Amino acid sequence: MSHGIELRTVPYDHPDAVMLNDQVQLEYQERYQGEGDATYLDPAMFAPPRGLYIVAYDTSGTPVATGGWRSQEKNDEGYSDGDAELKRMYVVPQARGLGLARRILAALEADARAAGRMRMVLETGDRQPEAIALYLSEGYTPSPKFGFYRFYDSSRCMAKPLQTPTPAGPTSPPT
Repeated sequence: MSHGIELRTVPYDHPDAVMLNDQVQLEYQERYQGEGDATYLDPAMFAPPRGLYIVAYDTSGTPVATGGWRSQEKNDEGYSDGDAELKRMYVVPQARGLGLARRILAALEADARAAGRMRMVLETGDRQPEAIALYLSEGYTPSPKFGFYRFYDSSRCMAKPLQTPTPAGPTSPPT
């Protein structure tokens, strides 16, 4: 598993986060023939309590994985009130298969849940089958499209509830 890996909360513009973001952009360019992710992201979007950004470090202190979430509310891009949007999930090739993505995803979900977010949403692409398989195995289901790439055929949007609805119990008559 991911023994010896340390997850650290960092700002989105932390040098290690920027380095890993540059690497994931290169992977997007390779997978999607020259296009990186053009979604606008600002470091303030990931500042607690309305977001969080994590970098995973191996035992030598090398950054090997990353991921974050940011708050979203209902808007014309298809988000709903209470959404937490997963962004920039990435594991460097040499650290894949260690369970890092699952560990980061669990930490992000727990933080968004604690912040009162209702569901986690994400957008990935059809040329990222590993990501799709991960999310499906973690309880995400296909959802109506949202976000910057909602009109792209290659876009795949998914969602997972973060809060369990409270069942309506019997009510007592007024006394």
